Amino acid sequence: MRDHWMRAVALVAAIACPSAAQQQPDAVIVLSDEQRDPRIALPEIRGPIGSAHAVDQFNDEVWKALEASGRLDIVPRSFYPRSAPRKPEDIQVDTKRMPKDPGARGLWLGGWADTPVVARYLVYGQIDDVDGRLALQGYVADVSQESVEASYIFGKRYYSEANAAGARGMAFDFARDILKNLGLGEGLAGTRIYYVHRDEGDDRKEIWAMDYDGRNKQRITNYRSLCLTPAISPDGKRIAFTTFVEGVPEIYVHSLETGRRLQFYNQDASLNTTPSFSPDNSAIYFASSASGRSQIYRADPDGGNLRRVSYSRALDVHPSVNPKTGAQIAFVSGASGMPQVYLMDSEGANRRRISGGGGDAVQPAWDPSGERLAFAWTRGYELGNYNIFLVDVASQRYTQLTHSRGRNDHPSFSPSGTHIVFASDRMGSTQIWSMRADGTQLRQLTSRGVNESPVWATR
Repeated sequence: MRDHWMRAVALVAAIACPSAAQQQPDAVIVLSDEQRDPRIALPEIRGPIGSAHAVDQFNDEVWKALEASGRLDIVPRSFYPRSAPRKPEDIQVDTKRMPKDPGARGLWLGGWADTPVVARYLVYGQIDDVDGRLALQGYVADVSQESVEASYIFGKRYYSEANAAGARGMAFDFARDILKNLGLGEGLAGTRIYYVHRDEGDDRKEIWAMDYDGRNKQRITNYRSLCLTPAISPDGKRIAFTTFVEGVPEIYVHSLETGRRLQFYNQDASLNTTPSFSPDNSAIYFASSASGRSQIYRADPDGGNLRRVSYSRALDVHPSVNPKTGAQIAFVSGASGMPQVYLMDSEGANRRRISGGGGDAVQPAWDPSGERLAFAWTRGYELGNYNIFLVDVASQRYTQLTHSRGRNDHPSFSPSGTHIVFASDRMGSTQIWSMRADGTQLRQLTSRGVNESPVWATR
């Protein structure tokens, strides 16, 4: 029975089963005033009438990207003054001349800092037509300051094609720069989620990708077989995955720049699966039965210089390399009976269990800081009904993020560490969902077919 379970985990080929557990709401965390996100005003940036659709697309995408970051509180536009500055020279600071009518205060810093807006930051600028392309000059100001010079945070010029796709890309760039210049990371805009897709009634599975918000879905593989367990290199240039093209599970590596298959030597074994890249892109860790039972191995990106890392009498699968240091590997082992999440050094030393026992604990995934692990755990529920948990590696304190609403598994952190993508059958079929890393703000990203095993990447 244990061998059967471990093989299912190693191949990630088990079909998700609906949960019979009682449905409970997911966790809601109430923040104190000190914890609340900074308020930002985001008036629409005007552009040429001939490109109105693209300009509308740009404004919509900037709003969505900043909202999705989970780092800012965007003030609703119904509170804004009737106009906004287009360049720093438009801004006024003389409060004695500021109109009493809040709707007429758009050129004054105080008009955005005072009621009814009460923002800390203001985004403004202008879009022009330059030789048939869109040219944005965008700015961010700290409206709590008393001078134009002190309020200036950053300004930058952007260009794009004058269509919806170009406007979306320009909005992503601007949103990322806003967050970076406010010290809030890069957000989600421009990131990609890779996942396994199966059409209804079809046993074959392929790797697909989509934007952070579920749009722009694109098929990555076309082997007409089982393609599972995607992993993306930290530089975003390669994807490794498990495939049954040759009849037995092997690891294939593709270039995400050209789409072509790259060389990777698979060991002569009944099982090579669950790849994970080292943070410097110099190695791939994976599970292989080259020694007779599934253990953790390390190899060069082409499969050469193979070295065995784990030496266990149990089956070890699903390595996940610490993305910050590369010095630790989280993995799943049946050494204590039921499958549990373990840690070891990158050379196989200092092996210890990180999950608390009880139930099945599988599919570990590091956050970008290398300090926390997300994993799926059946603790407290019948077998097969997984929920997503977080564990702080240093303190081994656990936080449960999902609560018995179907089967929830295969967590993966966003590059910013603020969100988690996972698979869930809470609405019936297994689909890809995202949530903030505290378990709030759930969002369904896929709806067609069956979708599982997501991994979040920088691009």
